[in-house]
Amino acid sequence: MPGNGPVTRSTLRQQIADALRDEVLAGRLRPGRAFTVKEIADQYGVSATPVREALVDLSAQGILEADQHRGFRVPEYSVTDYRHMVEARGLVTDGMFRALTADHPAFRTPPEDPRTGAALATVRRRGEEAQRAATAGDLTVLIGYDLRFWRELSALFGNPYLGDFLHRLRVQSWVCAVPYLLRLPELRGRLWARHTELVDALARREAETARAIVADASAHSLALLEHLAGG
Repeated sequence: MPGNGPVTRSTLRQQIADALRDEVLAGRLRPGRAFTVKEIADQYGVSATPVREALVDLSAQGILEADQHRGFRVPEYSVTDYRHMVEARGLVTDGMFRALTADHPAFRTPPEDPRTGAALATVRRRGEEAQRAATAGDLTVLIGYDLRFWRELSALFGNPYLGDFLHRLRVQSWVCAVPYLLRLPELRGRLWARHTELVDALARREAETARAIVADASAHSLALLEHLAGG
């Protein structure tokens, strides 16, 4: 386990959770894969307590499922599950984008305000990295940047509860999508890559344009998963 300084139970718990989360999102832990606390504790050479806590944390995030008889397992999400996740994400982002046409504290400053510009520039840079990864078909890199992109974008709206909920939905969406996407021999050019267009629309306060871009992303990914599931 990498890291500097003393490793406490809480940091060990987080390191184990991060490592397992990355394994699931990379598709190395496949849907339906079950394991026990002891198996993971033995794998990492640590005690059972931080492992159990890490697995419970991941279950709360929808990355794993608790199995009363077998410990924990990777969820087996269906395309219908993905469709519901996309619908829920859309409701959240629609609420965020309505802030552009309302007197929302996050957007009371004018677009030319340096603070607004700096925040959007940071998010845009994250979007550029996500786009490059999507265009190259580098799924693991894309997931990391896409999650950070949406995390930082949602933070601009000043509601941490909304941001946490959207992040959970997006993590679950990737957990659901990855096993289907890995069926493709080549991902280059198949993944949605319009992150910077979304940031530019938000910078111009064009809520309807932003909604249309997100709707395009949802339709693109859902159609791709439906095609792969049917194949």
